[in-house]
Amino acid sequence: MRIGIVCPYSFDVPGGVQGHVSDLAEALIALGHEVSVLAPADEDAPLPAYVVPAGRSVPLPYNGSVARIAFGPVSTARVRRWLARGDFDVLHVHEPLTLSISLLAVLSARGPVVATFHTAMTRSRALAAAQGILQLVLEKITARIAVSALARRVQVEHLDGGAVEIPNGVAVAKFATAEPLPGWPGPGGGTAGGTTPGGADGAGRSGGADGSDGGGALGFLGRFTEPRKGFGILREAFLPLARARPGLRLLVAGPGEAADLYAGVPADLRDRITFLGKVSEEDKARMLRSVDLYVAPNTGGESFGMILTEAMAAGTTVVASDLDAFRRVLDGGRAGRLFPTGDAAALSAALGELLDDPATRSELSDRARKVVAAYDWPVVARRVLEVYETAIEATDGRVIDEEWTGPR
Repeated sequence: MRIGIVCPYSFDVPGGVQGHVSDLAEALIALGHEVSVLAPADEDAPLPAYVVPAGRSVPLPYNGSVARIAFGPVSTARVRRWLARGDFDVLHVHEPLTLSISLLAVLSARGPVVATFHTAMTRSRALAAAQGILQLVLEKITARIAVSALARRVQVEHLDGGAVEIPNGVAVAKFATAEPLPGWPGPGGGTAGGTTPGGADGAGRSGGADGSDGGGALGFLGRFTEPRKGFGILREAFLPLARARPGLRLLVAGPGEAADLYAGVPADLRDRITFLGKVSEEDKARMLRSVDLYVAPNTGGESFGMILTEAMAAGTTVVASDLDAFRRVLDGGRAGRLFPTGDAAALSAALGELLDDPATRSELSDRARKVVAAYDWPVVARRVLEVYETAIEATDGRVIDEEWTGPR
């Protein structure tokens, strides 16, 4: 099958949707399909062979964050050239209701279109200003996928249609076999360097102490300057723990400036926080394998929680805000520890309890490993292919003759 996939957000900047698109493309290629991905990116950006750059992106406030997108007449021309060259059996666009090349691709498509919706957002100023285009987009979509129950609810309640719920996938083997970073996680938790995946503490590490030495390693990955990611809550929870546990360390990865990360951290505790900056996919897997507890203190705006499944695949115990999306991924708290959203004191208590209780960490990690098997990309990709086949059958191979003239 010839498959065209459109990512609305720039491949120059890592993000959940970009990671989803890359992993899906590679899973489909591994299953024998021909895949081309169109995404905003500079012409000279280092990209996988299957990605076609759609040009430089511009920042757009979206869903409490900043999305880097491409839109306008030049982008429209590039989208149309890519569609003409690709002659795809099916077009798969992600987040088609953002003002982006995904929206442009839907409007320019002349065959079956599958759309994946990642967010659970119901309102947007940009969309409110483009209701006419929005209706055209919805009418041209043949089949819809939602990555979570919350994203699907938006389709049913606000966009006059249903969607097949297919979760974000995770490359389980990649995370389960990654080597921890040198010197991590260190004493008081697992043993740096590890043994084999599925070891005594479920993380491929050889077990660990009971926490009496005050050690252990915590991890956070994301835009720590973005309030909804909740890093300020983790920082507030970490400081009293670090005072009481001389060996406790925090490993942070993500875009941002070190000065912002260390703001509010006493000088004598700053060496207990290690900042990796923005990391590659390979180093992200290594980072997740390097900590005893992965912390997701997010305060809202999450429809799924891909980083949770990645940590689960790495065998690292997850501690997360009690958001509905996170609760669903963590099997109601049976595959990870949940704490009241925004409550730094409760988070601090949960972290301390788990650092001192390797048996409970092991139980949570064992359950997480079973849960995350359903999210493995080969499993998820086959479900996506079923939607492609349904969309192709629904159009019966017909080509849509109507032509959209582009943005004015």
